[in-house]
Amino acid sequence: MKGGRSKADTSRKADAKLSVKRKAAEKVTKKPVKKAKAVKDPNKPKRPPSAFFIFMEEFRKQFKEKNPNNKQVSVVGKAAGDKWKSLSAAEKAPYEAKAAKRKADYNKTMVAYNKNLSDGGGKKAVEEEEEEESDKSKSEVHDDDDDEESGEEEDEDDDDE
Repeated sequence: MKGGRSKADTSRKADAKLSVKRKAAEKVTKKPVKKAKAVKDPNKPKRPPSAFFIFMEEFRKQFKEKNPNNKQVSVVGKAAGDKWKSLSAAEKAPYEAKAAKRKADYNKTMVAYNKNLSDGGGKKAVEEEEEEESDKSKSEVHDDDDDEESGEEEDEDDDDE
C-alpha cells in the first residue's frame, strides 16, 4: 500500500486541527476591558466652529434656496466641500476672521470656566453641597432628638419639686 494513509496519520491531523480550533476559540473569548466613559460637564462651553463650518452655515442657506427639493445631507456637504476648495485665500479670509473672533471669545469663556472649577465651582461644588445638605438634615434630626430629651429632663425636674 504505497501512498496510502494509515489511521495514525489521520488522527494526528485531526488532533492538530482541533488544537488550532481551541486556540482560536480561546482568543475570541478574551475581550478587552472597556473603560467607563468620563461624564461630560453640561456647563462646559462648546468649542468654536472652524472657518469651514462658519462657511457651511451660509452655504446651507444658499444651497437650500437653490435646491429646495434636496433632502440629502451628503449632497450638501459634498457641494460645500467642493466650493470651499475652489475658494481663494482672499475669499476665505472673512470666514477665518469670524472663526478667530469666536475662538478668542471661547478662550475667554474657558478661562472663566476653569477659574470657576478651580475656585470650587462645577460638579465638585454641587457634590459637596449635596453632602452638606445631607449632613445638615442629619444634624437637624439629631437636634430634634436633643430637644425632646432636654424637654423630658425638664419634665422630670418638675416632678421632683
